Amino acid sequence: MSPSTKYLLTFAFLLSFPGFLYAQETEKVYLSGKGNDQTVTWDFFCTAGRNSGKWTTIAVPSNWELQGFGKYDYGFAKDTTRGKEKGLYRYFFNVPAARKGKRINLVFEGVMTDAEVKINGKLAGPVHQGSYYAFKYDVSGLLTYGAANQLEVAVSKHSANESVNDAERRGDFWLFGGIFRPVYLEVLPAANISHLALDAKANGDFKAMLTVAKTAIAGTVSAQVYDSNGKKIGVPFSSKISARDSIVYLQSKTISPRLWSPEYPHLYKVKVDLVLNGKITHTVSQKFGFRSIVVKEKDGVYVNGVKVKFKGVNRHSFWPSSGRTLSKKLSIMDVNLMKDMNMNAVRMSHYPPDDHFLDVCDSLGIFVFDELAGWHGKYNTPTGTKLVKELLRHDVNHPSIIFWINGNEGGHNYALDADFDTGDIQRRPVIHAWENFRGFDTQHYREFDYGIGNYMQGHDLVMPTEFLHGMFDGGHGAGLEDYWEAMWRDPLAAGGFLWDFSDEGVVRSDKNNEIDTDGNHGADGIVGPYREKEGSFFTIRQIWSPVFFEKREITPAFDGSFRVENRFAFTNTMECTFSGKLVKAADPYDASAGNETEFSIVSPGIAPSGKGTVKLNLPSNWKSYDFLYVTVTDPHKRLIFTWSWPISRPSVIADQVVKQRGSGKVETSGVDSLFIVTANGVRVSFSKKTGQLRQVENAKGVIGLRNGPVLQEGATNFSGFIQKMDGNNVVIESVFDKKNSFNTLQWTIYPSGWIKMKVLYFPGAYFTSFVGVNFGYPEAQMKGVQWMGNGPYRVWKNRMKGNQLGVWTKAYNNSATGEPPFLYPEFKGYHSNMYWCRFNTTEQPFTVVAEQEDIFLRLYTPKVSDDPYNNLAPAFPSGDISFMQGISGIGTKTQKTDTTGPMGMKYSFYDYEKDQNRAKELVLYFDFSGR
Repeated sequence: MSPSTKYLLTFAFLLSFPGFLYAQETEKVYLSGKGNDQTVTWDFFCTAGRNSGKWTTIAVPSNWELQGFGKYDYGFAKDTTRGKEKGLYRYFFNVPAARKGKRINLVFEGVMTDAEVKINGKLAGPVHQGSYYAFKYDVSGLLTYGAANQLEVAVSKHSANESVNDAERRGDFWLFGGIFRPVYLEVLPAANISHLALDAKANGDFKAMLTVAKTAIAGTVSAQVYDSNGKKIGVPFSSKISARDSIVYLQSKTISPRLWSPEYPHLYKVKVDLVLNGKITHTVSQKFGFRSIVVKEKDGVYVNGVKVKFKGVNRHSFWPSSGRTLSKKLSIMDVNLMKDMNMNAVRMSHYPPDDHFLDVCDSLGIFVFDELAGWHGKYNTPTGTKLVKELLRHDVNHPSIIFWINGNEGGHNYALDADFDTGDIQRRPVIHAWENFRGFDTQHYREFDYGIGNYMQGHDLVMPTEFLHGMFDGGHGAGLEDYWEAMWRDPLAAGGFLWDFSDEGVVRSDKNNEIDTDGNHGADGIVGPYREKEGSFFTIRQIWSPVFFEKREITPAFDGSFRVENRFAFTNTMECTFSGKLVKAADPYDASAGNETEFSIVSPGIAPSGKGTVKLNLPSNWKSYDFLYVTVTDPHKRLIFTWSWPISRPSVIADQVVKQRGSGKVETSGVDSLFIVTANGVRVSFSKKTGQLRQVENAKGVIGLRNGPVLQEGATNFSGFIQKMDGNNVVIESVFDKKNSFNTLQWTIYPSGWIKMKVLYFPGAYFTSFVGVNFGYPEAQMKGVQWMGNGPYRVWKNRMKGNQLGVWTKAYNNSATGEPPFLYPEFKGYHSNMYWCRFNTTEQPFTVVAEQEDIFLRLYTPKVSDDPYNNLAPAFPSGDISFMQGISGIGTKTQKTDTTGPMGMKYSFYDYEKDQNRAKELVLYFDFSGR
């Protein structure tokens, strides 16, 4: 490092000290940046892998793999550099001479994995082992005041302590190395309050436990509580201390405090002064919330006296370009995304998070289950005891934390449970993830029928800390409605946590900056690596809505009333905002034909867990619109969801769009194998043997839709075709035969050029994954679609929620969920409630209109992603474009489709002995005019 660089660092460090005006408060002076959006350059030497064997520089905090050093490793991969890959850090800083006599701690918020720290060539203390825990050294006696100091940190990617490797490094997640969280100096008076732990109950009882250091004389500690606006709450309270005291308690009572909960995250602040010789020697301040957690055996979890169910997700600390080095901005983003999905809880899998993430959970409001690391392995007792103490010391005062988790999936050291119990002033509950422990059954990935052990069949509280394991587009929203409704109804169900929040894709600088999810290992998220929203995001938002609309059909007799259930724990729906909108949809040929009318709705007064009615003040002409929307926002103006209902049925829209009549004439011709019909410039050919569409053309050229309809699942046994006139229309239809041609096809060609297809059919099996018809159309010629129906995301049989009715436009893409380029919504797949669809192609457009409700539009077959478990297995017809009356579900990483609940099961149909009057009917209209 050059002298000028040292000078600049020294000068910047001097400026960072606020000076002696506020010397009674703890000073925090950063030697690193505060996150991935604000870093400081340190000297760096990597011992193995990329860019190793030379001194260079690195951004701190960071994971060195994302800075171009060492080797990328996923937890399941064989690490060829284990024991060899280390990072050597060096940094110079200055401490003003005026700080001599102070207590100066060197604090590391997180280092992966073993950290040997030296100041001016001398060890600061024992090597720290354990990645995710803040640790500190008193370096007061090692510093040279008023001159440059050299900080050296030797970081081993893997630990010399095998129990640390078992707990942290041998897991189903990316492995990184480095000083990945901030580093700073903590400057305190010699006599100081070294730690403050709070317990603030819902009844207003307040208790503080202080650790006081180096008080050579007697004195007092005095405290004052403030609200979020800085207003004093109550009167000061204090306690005397003697020269021998190290632990001091303060107590007070706040009358009718505003309680902390995810719905109303009210925060307070306490300011505590250490007073010696009549002077304030040291002051500490701490935010907190009044709230109580009580677990009632064989009953439930009560927060502030209210029984709650957890709508949670698992979250790794992760960002594609910086690994586990994050920022407060990203924490705010993540918590907002969770709350946008109507979640109220997050599990810290499988290690404690950044401090700023917990701060955001406190301020925005979300329950936190904080976890001691341990994937399938565990810390030994001496190591675990030390790390539990560090975890509790760092996180104890966050009101968002309501549970501790001692390890995951067998990574539980039972000897550490008592350390949580005795070390936490609040005595929060302790659970083991994936174990029946202390009255909680937290087993992971159980099938919907809960047929294993006591799961939903016993007497303990059921709270899976992982369920519906996402992979690509499976899990999460798929299956959630069945699970959640069962959980909501069962008094012993306390909710659960989806796996997991985001796809863990790493930017690989060694692979042209591609995003690598290690195949299917990291593609488990509801959102993408950069938080791209997948379809399940919106499904979860609707299913976990705290305002629940009972199913209601809109008919001419509709009086504007909906039955509503309030699934909030603490909020009356009167505090929410309800608004309505009527939508007249555009048609395929005139976007200006659509219009909207908004109207107000009086918010109903329904108490938490209650049911009631919301009444819409609809305008008199509401029946002339196509769709009804109701939007609800919470008391903080956050969108809960927008529901939509059809007013106009597809048959009504079909009558408006389809022009069956025309002034022209339908002409017929043919060859040995084809019926050929021409009307209004459209020429179509049908097979005389199968009735299938063979070719379409108009004055502009050929349209490539052909080779349909093909029944799936069912026998395409149309036969005995005849051609006849029906007034001015030409009809081509098959003959019904109960034994050999029990499925029938009829084409009607109108003088306008519109063509009607009517299929009467029997599904081919008692149990089937899908039913409908499909056609061929070259994928290379598809540019995009515009459709009226539910959108814009695709659906599965067990993931129908989350979309809205409307007119949607989507350009062709080949996106596969959970894989680069993470472009959503995906083009391919099933889309529900199709009224009509206009296909935009490289040839010319064509339009298809449905006459029945509940028609699914299928657009090609999505990519088959890497699924070694063969659990996702969505079924698709053999053609390219399909119009279905039943579609397949999708499984999860750990479950087959049909074990995610009734919605994932196959359809069942009777064949009614092939009675044609009982056949399923599908009617479509085609416009091949090219307009």
